[in-house]
Amino acid sequence: MTDRKDEKERDVAVNRRAYHDYFIDEKLEAGIMLTGTEVKSVRNGRTNLRDGFVRIDGHEAWLENVHISPYVQANVMNHEPMRPRKLLLHRKEIASLIGKVRQKGYTLIPLRVYFARNRAKVEVGLARGKRQYDKREAIAERDAKREIARAMRTRG
Repeated sequence: MTDRKDEKERDVAVNRRAYHDYFIDEKLEAGIMLTGTEVKSVRNGRTNLRDGFVRIDGHEAWLENVHISPYVQANVMNHEPMRPRKLLLHRKEIASLIGKVRQKGYTLIPLRVYFARNRAKVEVGLARGKRQYDKREAIAERDAKREIARAMRTRG
């Protein structure tokens, strides 16, 4: 019988900007190779996913442009904040992603970093870029829902 605490996922960083700038068509979970000081820094929530993307070369996937701040209590052997980090995916998953990313307009972006069973994981999204009018439409729709909810609260 497993403990409930082990099953719980804890979000460390979320890329909210991704949902504004992209249509997310597909999501998948990937492990991430981190050094010791990176793990401690991620646990403290010192991760920025805003400009991050996933690059696939050969049979490997790399997480690029993700900033993990240096661990404050570390000594001289601290990590480089912007270094590329290897993602742990099965070969079939990578092959599938290569085919999808080669389609026009698709890219892979990190959506969130979290811990599942004490392992650092990244949720990667297969995304299409939104046009400016798509973004305005999404904002208008969100505002309309907010107004409806406000009207329903005051009415009842």
